[in-house]
Amino acid sequence: MISPRTPSGVLELLPPEQVAFQRMLDAIRSGYERFGFLPIETPVFERSDVLLTKTGGETERQVYFVQSTGALEKSRGEGAGEAVPEMALRFDLTVPLARYVAEHEHQLTFPFRRYQMQRVYRGERPQRGRFREFYQCDVDIVGSGELSVRHDAECPAVINAIFTDLAIGPFTIQINNRKLLRGFYEDLGISDPDTQAAVLREVDKLDKRGPDHLRQTLTGDGFGLGAEVVEQVLGFARVRSGSHQDALDRLQAVEIASSGSDALAEGVAELREVLALVRALGVPEENYCLNFSIARGLDYYTGTVYETTLDEHPEIGSICSGGRYDNLAGQYTRSRLPGVGISIGLSRLFWQLREAGLIDVSLGESTVQVLVPQVAAELLDDQLALTAQLRHGGINTEAVLDGGKLGKQLRYADRAGIRFVALLGAQEVADGTVTLKDLRRQDQFTVPRDEVVSALRVELAQPLV
Repeated sequence: MISPRTPSGVLELLPPEQVAFQRMLDAIRSGYERFGFLPIETPVFERSDVLLTKTGGETERQVYFVQSTGALEKSRGEGAGEAVPEMALRFDLTVPLARYVAEHEHQLTFPFRRYQMQRVYRGERPQRGRFREFYQCDVDIVGSGELSVRHDAECPAVINAIFTDLAIGPFTIQINNRKLLRGFYEDLGISDPDTQAAVLREVDKLDKRGPDHLRQTLTGDGFGLGAEVVEQVLGFARVRSGSHQDALDRLQAVEIASSGSDALAEGVAELREVLALVRALGVPEENYCLNFSIARGLDYYTGTVYETTLDEHPEIGSICSGGRYDNLAGQYTRSRLPGVGISIGLSRLFWQLREAGLIDVSLGESTVQVLVPQVAAELLDDQLALTAQLRHGGINTEAVLDGGKLGKQLRYADRAGIRFVALLGAQEVADGTVTLKDLRRQDQFTVPRDEVVSALRVELAQPLV
């Protein structure tokens, strides 16, 4: 006998948890579509030369490569003697998006507003809340040639709408701009682009590693920055606004103190416009702030960057992040395709929320709304007709086909998380009625047969207290 066990680094859920996970997926999808984004999907594997063009190093060591003899591909027209391309599983959704936009550029309408919600794969060591297979839910706006910074305000707006709908507690969308950071570092004498990028990566880890580690790293042999410069880097990274006006005041103070860096001035101007439009889009002040420590470690971010955290659970860390990039697909096309986007790592987020007790699956919630039990064998046709009526009315309904004691059927409904039972006995058939039993509220009521769908809709629309 082979022991049944899942591979390490995957999130496999029981049905009640899967229902909760699926509803989060549906809420995110609904939020993306409400903001005018279109769905796409890309293959789970890509040609490895395409997938790894812009990466390598640590990323390449985490990629799963697909092994194949090539016989199937050659039999379907790859060509006699032609080498079969090596394939690899996608490790994120950004590189596949770059390939997709470059390949279909002349068939797309720009600005191209896409969302993508699929699994990705990374061969890293599994840890609590970190997986080898996990869902990412990405949304991006890609321009052709140019993309106004005004689009950068839509990412906080869509995230605000989604996390409000998910009702996972108070949250803050933290916003910064890498141009402002680069300009500030230039004022400190850190002018080399590679050194700036390395400092940005270290600052991005400040919350995880603390100020002492940052001091030690930046004054060490790898950087050799002076202690006074490092303290200024630390002081700047601690700047965080408390309100919309406070954010504008802090930006003005930074601009006044600057020696005239073009990058800093441009970053300040972009942040001012983004903050103004975030407010205009209806995002409450308590849900966003300016935070100069947000840098994002990936080098392809060039302007606005975002991270979102739960106010009451800072230990969870960022629950979604993203930013602006100047040229999404420069490795695949000569066209300039700037974009801005944000990503929710849903598998990790779900696991963290469940561990923090913010997702309650103890009720055993089901997608089935009504169970039609078999009260008597001679009434089976009537009960199946009721089942069809409920399904036709848009009610998720399960029918009992095997019969048995009614008490056992009711216990099944309760254990399966089905809220309503629609009882159709001989008396109900004679009277033209249906008895609805609410297992959550522990009560029941009788309605006319032709009103059963509307009655259930009213009950299902009311929140349980």
